[in-house]
Order: sequence, then C-alpha cells, then structure tokens
Amino acid sequence: MTGEKLADRRIPKGDDFLPPEEVAALTPQELLKRIKALQPLIASQSAEAESLRRPTDEVWNALRASGYFYIYVPRMFGGLEFDPDTYIDTTLAICEACPSVGWTASFAAEHNWLLAQYPEATQKEVWGQTPYIIAPSVAAPPGKAVRVDGGFNISGRWKFGTVVMHADWVMLNSMEDMGEAKPPVVRMMLTRAENVEVIDTWNMSGMAATGSNDIVAKDLFIPDAYAFELLPVRTGRGNGGKVHNNPLYSAPMLPQLCVTAALPSVGAAKAAVKLATERLSLHTKMGGQSTQVEKPAAQMRLARADLMVRSAELLIRESARENLTLNALSDEEQLAERIRIRAQIAYAVGQCRDAVRTCCEASGSGIYHLGNPLQRLARDIEVMASHIVYDMDVSTELHGRSMVGLAPNSALT
Repeated sequence: MTGEKLADRRIPKGDDFLPPEEVAALTPQELLKRIKALQPLIASQSAEAESLRRPTDEVWNALRASGYFYIYVPRMFGGLEFDPDTYIDTTLAICEACPSVGWTASFAAEHNWLLAQYPEATQKEVWGQTPYIIAPSVAAPPGKAVRVDGGFNISGRWKFGTVVMHADWVMLNSMEDMGEAKPPVVRMMLTRAENVEVIDTWNMSGMAATGSNDIVAKDLFIPDAYAFELLPVRTGRGNGGKVHNNPLYSAPMLPQLCVTAALPSVGAAKAAVKLATERLSLHTKMGGQSTQVEKPAAQMRLARADLMVRSAELLIRESARENLTLNALSDEEQLAERIRIRAQIAYAVGQCRDAVRTCCEASGSGIYHLGNPLQRLARDIEVMASHIVYDMDVSTELHGRSMVGLAPNSALT
C-alpha cells in the first residue's frame, strides 16, 4: 500500500492453543508458578529482544504455552476470567524479567477484555477461531470509516501498534462522520491481521522490544458485527456487562487501560531495586575505601527507591479494584472518579520512574554500559512514563479541574 519497508511479523499459525481441559484446570497459583519459571528465559533474551525490536520467538512461544493469554477471556468462551489481582501478579512477574516484553504481553492479554465488548455472536465466532486473540488496539490518529451496506469501509495509518508483531487480529479505532449536525462516532473495528500492512517504523531508545510499529489499512471492509461504539465502553456500559455477569467486563475502559500500561513501570522499578541492591555490595566509588553497601547515604537512597515502588504497586492495585465498582455510579459521579484514578496511576508511574532514577544515581557510571541491564531499565521506563495517560501535567490538571467543579478539557477521560 505504501511502498515502505514492511515489518517482519510473526502471525501465529494457530496450532499451539492449549487443550480446553488444561485451561480449565489452571489456577491463579499454577499460572503464576509457570510465569515465574519463565523469568530466567525472559531476562536472558531481553537484550536480543531489544536488538530484534520485538519479543523473541522463543519467549513469546513460551508465554503462549503458559496459559497467560487466556487470563481475561471469559469462562463462557473457554477462558480463565481471572480477577485483576491475578492479572497484576502474573504480569508483574513478566515485567520484572523484561519490561518491554511485559508491556507487549500485558496488552495482548488485556485486549481480550476489549473483545468482550463486541456483540455476543462476534465473541463466540472469534474465540471459536482463536481461543484467545493477540491483537493491538490502536487509537491515534483514528482512521476514517465510511458506512456501506452491511458495515464500513475503513482507511488509515495508526501509530503505536503494540503487540502487532505477533498478532492474529487487529483492533483499529475509526471515526465515522455523521454530518455537520452531529458529532462523529468513534468505533473499534476488528479484522484479521492478514488484512493490514505493518510498516517498520519502531526505532526507539527505550521499549524497543515492544515492536509497536505503524499499521495501515486502505478501503478495508468491516462488518457491522465487528465494530462497536467506544462511548458506552468508556463508562463500562458496553456489551461486556450485558453478556458477562462479572464486574470485570463492565469496568470503565480508560482506568482499565491505565492499570495495564502501568504494570511494566512497576516491574522495571522492582528489577532496578534488585539490581541496585546487588551492586551496592560490589561497588566502590573511585577514591573510596569501602563498598557502597556500608554507606548510610547509599542505604537511604536504596530504601527510598524500594518504598517508592512498593507504594506505587499498592496504589495501582487499589485503582484496579476500585475501577470494578464505578459502573454503579451515575455518569457525572463516575467521570470525577475516572479522572482521579487516572491521576493516581500516573502518580504511581512517576514514582516508579523516580525509583529507577534513584537506583541509577547511586550506581556509578558503569551501569550505562550497554551490557548492564540497569541502563535498559532506565531507558524503557522513561519511554513508558511518556505515555499520554501518564503525563502528570495533563492528569493532575484534569483532576484539579474536577475537584473545583470545572469540566474536563481533554477527551481522554
């Protein structure tokens, strides 16, 4: 379509899904045990993943075999339908080993929650083909949707296609022009990954291993049943809550996304604290006569980093639980709570970034050698924290406006 270099994708063959009886037998404890057993493999291939600009095939196939991607697939369609705390536990275990791989895996698992917002017949059909989906959900800039018989023709080029390198499906936000008298309608469109092009654009200083390349579609037909309007899902009033009797699927969308995207920051900060702890017993500053482990200043710095990441994790867990209750509020009441939750998660991500910076500041210039994993954590978390939902100026301004009774000045609520 564009003539640009195409990305070297890994579209799944679809022959490696777990037997239904194995999925049914998985418990939260067993899933976490499986993921923790993969941590040495994930960590050992993090540098290669960064070089490839995507998770390695060995790591990705191991994650598929673990059962992790079934975590938010509803039970009525053969999934695990586990609670947010289990999702957080298992995701953090991946993120501590490699935040970039964790970012990719966490979105891949969570986007099955988005599939639960489509019509029930569509869910049955899609999960009947692929017992879980690996699909990017791309929003910016939105594509153009033109209504035709039976659905829409969509065209566009979307950025930040996280998980597209191993995707079997894609979700594409597209905007339908309703005429001058009405605002446009934004819908999430679902199509097979083979129907789009993926352009090799992801050359980043951090989070390189996520492979979040551009996605292009031209006059692509999307049936009505493979599109849902985003507005009701923002408040948790989409099809998810109508089809599935679990508050998970009627939670508002943006806080759900914020939790997902925040977990790699917590994983990066936890890994940084561990590496800094190990380094203190080995590192002697030039001119010094003892290792840093004996220095009160180094001990205090390490303690501050540890407390920042611990408090950030608690805040994110509480946000995930709280989001499950927001559907019961009126739209006006819920708006203020969604804005607050976004701000407090952004604050938690900022704490994680500061924890990593604190660990780096105490560790000497040697940590910036490309062979040292701490420098990769520092680069990854700086890029993660730049995500728009974690922009502290935007999120705290929104929260402050809400506190004094002013309307939001951003559509991301």
